[in-house]
Amino acid sequence: MDQRIVQWIENKYQGLADELSERARRRWAAVEAVSLGHGGISAVTAATGLAHSTIRRGIRELELTTGGPPPTGRQRRQGAGRRRAEVVDPAMKAALERLVEPESRGDPQSPLRWTCKSTRCLAEELTAQGHPVGPTTVRQLLRKAGYSLQANRKTREGQSHPDRDAQFRFINSRVKAQQRRQQPAISVDTKKKETLGNLKNAGQTWRPKGKPREVETHDFPDPRKGKAVPYGVYDLRHNEAWVSVGISSDTAEFAVESIRCWWQRLGRRRHGQAARLLITADSGGSNSSRSRLWKVELQKLSNESGLEIEVCHLPPGTSKWNKIEHRLFCHVTRNWQGQPLETIEIVVNLIGSTTTESGLKVYAELDASTYEKGRKISAEEFEQVNLKPSRFHGEWNYVIRPNR
Repeated sequence: MDQRIVQWIENKYQGLADELSERARRRWAAVEAVSLGHGGISAVTAATGLAHSTIRRGIRELELTTGGPPPTGRQRRQGAGRRRAEVVDPAMKAALERLVEPESRGDPQSPLRWTCKSTRCLAEELTAQGHPVGPTTVRQLLRKAGYSLQANRKTREGQSHPDRDAQFRFINSRVKAQQRRQQPAISVDTKKKETLGNLKNAGQTWRPKGKPREVETHDFPDPRKGKAVPYGVYDLRHNEAWVSVGISSDTAEFAVESIRCWWQRLGRRRHGQAARLLITADSGGSNSSRSRLWKVELQKLSNESGLEIEVCHLPPGTSKWNKIEHRLFCHVTRNWQGQPLETIEIVVNLIGSTTTESGLKVYAELDASTYEKGRKISAEEFEQVNLKPSRFHGEWNYVIRPNR
């Protein structure tokens, strides 16, 4: 083909290419190739850089032998393109769920789950079972199923208990059973204590350029302002939370009072017909599985509300996997990033204004009561607790019933 013709086509293409869609470029090239006759496809390829197969495809489309043109605004006809792996192999999704379920952490009904198996290992196991798939597709399927990648930084607080995974599975079964019966299930914990004052707070916030917020050079606590102690109660079913912001000590009495406030303000309205409340909590801190005061105060709450209170503690060393950490506290931290927490009122307002795209609602209130540290419970007091341990790790799982 004459080089002048090739140059002529190239000049036209350069002038039109930016204005044409993929389909329009393909069809324009096909028209040019057909108009040139023998050798036209090679000439257009040399001028535009489009592949021979692309130009031939454009010619076939122009012939309109079958199917008709794609709908307006689309590059391909409806249903064109490679089908998804789960469509080609419908059994793949169920096989993947069976692989990750024994190793998944937390409540399977929750939007947030995680697995300790890598996508590469999962892909290899699926392929061995007759479901050929790559790690990328496995990752996509896991995300659709509600799993997410979570860092393992600062998640080990001690030696791993041999029944750690078994306890997670037990908690899963109890939460699922509670939800099937339309009964309330909550996750509770104390957020990190915050020192009040004009002190640096991690993160950034929008301000006029060159005018950052000036805070104290040193983060020395001011005894006159004290600290904020947020204790959260997250409703696993309704995606809402209650946070009591204390100014005293983080004790079991304060923890149960926060749960009592949630029940009186939110829980009773949401779960008016409830007969049993399930609490998932860490094994340490103010809601420790070893705390007598925690159980005594829960007995008081059970007597007042008439509820049977079932408690399932997370295994030792797994507090970072508590649902409230990922469904509430991380969003609170993001909401007040870069904001000095000067007063307790600012803390309460920032916690209460926390929202997410998934519809999280947070209610916060100041608890100005004083809670005594180191309060001891005698054997006689503890005998009044109507406690029934579970057959599986009764030190972690137990039910407290009202005293009749």
